[in-house]
Amino acid sequence: MRLHILGPMEVHDARGAPVEVTGVKRRALLASLVVCAGRTLSTGRLVAELWGERPPANAANALQAQMRRLRKVIEQACGEPDRIVTRPPGYALTLYAGESDAVEFVERVGSARALAAAEPARAVAPLRAALALWRGPALEDAALGDVCTAEAAALDEHRLAALETLYEASLRAGRHAEVVGELAETSADHPLRERFYEQLMVALARGGRRSDALAVYDRARRRLRCDLGVEPGPVLRARMRSILADTREPDASRELAHEPVALRRELAELRQRIDTLASRQETVLETLLESLRLLAPDRVPRP
Repeated sequence: MRLHILGPMEVHDARGAPVEVTGVKRRALLASLVVCAGRTLSTGRLVAELWGERPPANAANALQAQMRRLRKVIEQACGEPDRIVTRPPGYALTLYAGESDAVEFVERVGSARALAAAEPARAVAPLRAALALWRGPALEDAALGDVCTAEAAALDEHRLAALETLYEASLRAGRHAEVVGELAETSADHPLRERFYEQLMVALARGGRRSDALAVYDRARRRLRCDLGVEPGPVLRARMRSILADTREPDASRELAHEPVALRRELAELRQRIDTLASRQETVLETLLESLRLLAPDRVPRP
């Protein structure tokens, strides 16, 4: 059988035919068992997952009834009667290799990430194949309790990390033109994730679009300050500085020479803000160190 949870939850039998799982509670129960496949979920945890803070009067019996119906569905899908086992203090679902799209995704990304370390160009295709398994947010149509909410969030984070690895491999392989459009969309979809901004800046700068790359930094800075009240992190600031200082790209140099006066003024103001922030950080750090020296003079040496 095949269980799909990287998007709307679906069950298919060995021939690829869909197997219907009806009922909100039954789908929630299956989702919980799938994301924790191989692990035992206690009866109390499953009751909380299905009914939250309002369980039925005889919750254990209600859970057993749902489990009986779900076992029939799984048996129809795989032809085996004992995939869902009773294991004190609860239940567990047994899955084999290739039966879960989520497990396949994690394994594929792990292999591609190892390949990307030495051969980034060869890692691009397997990373894209792994990401193609996604059809939407994890468990998109399932009623999620605490168990499934946490597991769905973890899977979504795996997907974003895989995208970062894909873009990094593409950039290292010199394929920046292929990903610049994707990076623009992805950074817009995840506006608080600094890594996508940084990768977009690299792709733009390598394509000779230095002013566009610096505009990405300014947009990221405004969004981070507005939503989180923080400045960009050290990686993003370092990337901005490297682009400002880079004169190796002839196209970028010609572009900068013909930039309008207003843009050059904005760049000068941006440099000044960066220098001011760096100076303030040094002052704060020195003040902190001096305070520590007063509290523990024998442990914090003077310069």
